[in-house]
Amino acid sequence: MATLSTMRQNLPTLKELTAHYVRHRPQIQRLITTSFVLYVVGTSYNAFIRPGSATGPSKSSRRSKKDGVDGRPARVEVDAVFYARLKRLLRIVIPSIRSKEALLLAMHSAFLVFRTVLSLYVADLDGKIVSSLVRAQTVPFLWNILRWLLVAIPATYTNSMLGFIQNKLAIAYRTRLTEAVMDQYLGKDAKDEAKVFYKMIKNPDQKRVAADVKVLGSWFFPWLFRMITVDINRFSTSLAAIYGNVAKPVLDVILYNYQLSRNVGAEGLVLLTIGVQASAALLRALTPPFGNYAATEAALSGQLRHSHSRLVEASEEVAFYGGEQVEKYIIERDYFALVKHINRVLRMRVWHGIVEEGIIKWLWGSLGLCICAIPVFFKIPGIAANDLGARTESFVTNRRLLLSASDAFGRVMYSYKELSELAGYTARVAQLFDTMSDVRQGKFDKQLVSSASIDENARVLKGRGSVTDGEDIEFTNVPIVSPNGDILVRSLSFHVKPGQHLLIVGPNGCGKSSLFRILGGLWPVYGGTVRKPPAEDFTYIPQRPYLSLGTLRDQIIYPHSKAQMERRGMSDHDLYNILAVVGMEDIVEREGGWDVAKEWRDALSGGDKQRIAMARLFYHEPKYAILDECTSAVPLDIERTMFEHATSLGITLLTVSHRPSLWQYHQLILQYDGQGGYVFTELDAERRLALQEEKQLLEQKLLAVPKMKQRLAELKALREDRAQSPIIAAA
Repeated sequence: MATLSTMRQNLPTLKELTAHYVRHRPQIQRLITTSFVLYVVGTSYNAFIRPGSATGPSKSSRRSKKDGVDGRPARVEVDAVFYARLKRLLRIVIPSIRSKEALLLAMHSAFLVFRTVLSLYVADLDGKIVSSLVRAQTVPFLWNILRWLLVAIPATYTNSMLGFIQNKLAIAYRTRLTEAVMDQYLGKDAKDEAKVFYKMIKNPDQKRVAADVKVLGSWFFPWLFRMITVDINRFSTSLAAIYGNVAKPVLDVILYNYQLSRNVGAEGLVLLTIGVQASAALLRALTPPFGNYAATEAALSGQLRHSHSRLVEASEEVAFYGGEQVEKYIIERDYFALVKHINRVLRMRVWHGIVEEGIIKWLWGSLGLCICAIPVFFKIPGIAANDLGARTESFVTNRRLLLSASDAFGRVMYSYKELSELAGYTARVAQLFDTMSDVRQGKFDKQLVSSASIDENARVLKGRGSVTDGEDIEFTNVPIVSPNGDILVRSLSFHVKPGQHLLIVGPNGCGKSSLFRILGGLWPVYGGTVRKPPAEDFTYIPQRPYLSLGTLRDQIIYPHSKAQMERRGMSDHDLYNILAVVGMEDIVEREGGWDVAKEWRDALSGGDKQRIAMARLFYHEPKYAILDECTSAVPLDIERTMFEHATSLGITLLTVSHRPSLWQYHQLILQYDGQGGYVFTELDAERRLALQEEKQLLEQKLLAVPKMKQRLAELKALREDRAQSPIIAAA
């Protein structure tokens, strides 16, 4: 007992502890404030910069992968994957610290800090104005009002400049991203032969693109247009706003609470932080995945636009078939799917908003009022007692600081939701760059459908051939593959020299178009060896030629400009002579001159479009021309003139046509049988025409055989009737 009594006497009393705390309070205050700043910075870093471990998949990452495997859209979250994507895109939008974007970001940061300093000054000024009112001091009150009006000048300028710089940042980001996409999509210069835009639109069969199609819809190219236009814009706007929505609130939380700790003591700051963090953890647990919902809404909106665009493109066919109700059902289905998703998200936002406002505004506000009342009801060591005016000034200033800190912390919480939406836009833009990169690197991997499910065909589709440059066109054991993975010709071999015009014939779907795509460098070679001239030595003229937006002159010289035409030594008079060859010299006067701009695909008939395309061929004079039924709407006499002029220019023709009148202009023929076989041989036009005429004569005779058989049967029946008649027999 004596020992316990001695120990109790040696223990410091509460009074002694309080006295010790008062003596060392300044050092303790600095320690608590420093710890608070480090805590806010560390919490912000863990919440926004390092949400998950980069070394291993998080729970959300594993769940996202699982969702992808099950065929559902992968969940977009603020995780290590998001920051890896964002880091890649930031290298594009801010290429260096000396770039315009970095300068704008520095200016934006300076204005953000300056606005926070102004807010601290205004909070102190509020307290002084109310204090002068309570004390009934007229001159200090008017002086403080004048100071209030004067501080409005830099405050309004700062707020306006923040909005202006943020918009400029969004435009700068969008410009950088659009330039990077266009360099990948359409090439940096005319020598770029990757043709990414064609392969992504016409040949979306890579694994990555196929996966995107599975997520986004049955057609990829409408989503591609949306990614390039809408999604890049939304990403740029969100990225420009997220910096101010994250950096500014974090800075405000630190500065406001630092000033508040000096006014009411760091002890109250600790209690406030504990309460805020507990409620914030509850709010975060109740926050739905708005980033994933934003990506889904964008996808559904794109699907609705695609349904409308399909109807516009095929309006004539739908009108002929009377398919209005079917198309109406499709559009309404896509619309109500979008509305259903939006309503679901709105319902979630209502309940989330109720909980969020209740916690952030009302719960935190009540905690703040209690903190502001500490100097009034309790004596704080180191702070002298004040009169009514001083207490009122202190309370108003602290309340203003606390409201600002609460608003800043609320914006930090809101910014996580905005960061989730940014994650959705980031995923789509990064997905676009990944897909274009894979296409440019030739990472084709056919989706095995139809006959491609056969193991032997699958092996062919995984193979790769070689392509070499040369003056001739030579295919050696090259498989011809359709877009859906069918092997149309297992091994194609032929050789065409310059000046040897090739006629290509065969039924639909036999591989003629696939052959042309390989020659144009648009299609992968799945095996064998292809030797061909570079792509710029080819000109492709389809049955429905492309007419660009521009003048009449632009239609003939496309893709050249007027300056490029003049550098070639060509003039409008030369173009007029070319039009005379195709029988369209009157179009210049009829349409109003060379510089008239129209929507030429609507202004010209099908035959006129084909003539313009042939005029374009004669202007460029390539080494090889691929003519795919390009004169089907042209009269025979004009067609004959066109082919004679093309051969006189030394253009080697690779023609797809079923008109016998064109056989005489070709020396070789490649004929597909539609069953995987082909014949490549010399073309004897006269003998083939004679055989064709004989074939047509035999076909006419064969058509008459059923009628002759029927007539023969009638005559036999008549003879039998006469033989059986007794009157005829007696006679």
